[in-house]
Amino acid sequence: MILHHIQTSPGNDNALATSLKYAAKDDSFVLSGNGVTAVLKRQWSMALSPFKVYLLADDVSARGLAPHTAGYPLIDYQDFVALTLSHDKIITW
Repeated sequence: MILHHIQTSPGNDNALATSLKYAAKDDSFVLSGNGVTAVLKRQWSMALSPFKVYLLADDVSARGLAPHTAGYPLIDYQDFVALTLSHDKIITW
């Protein structure tokens, strides 16, 4: 079980696209930084739909995206650490 950590917007690089190619059904995703913008585009929200997806609350708030991220759990840094401990591997893309 892998925790994929995406920090960049899918419009800026291919981190999300690449991670999705290697993700298994029991993997999870944490989107932080500009990575939180991925859920705004239907293409990426659909691609992420089979997985558990978490958004870093501070990054969502900093970008004013809270009204657009309903349905995704917002986590703080303590939650992020707990997720890293509950997964076998963590890959930051």
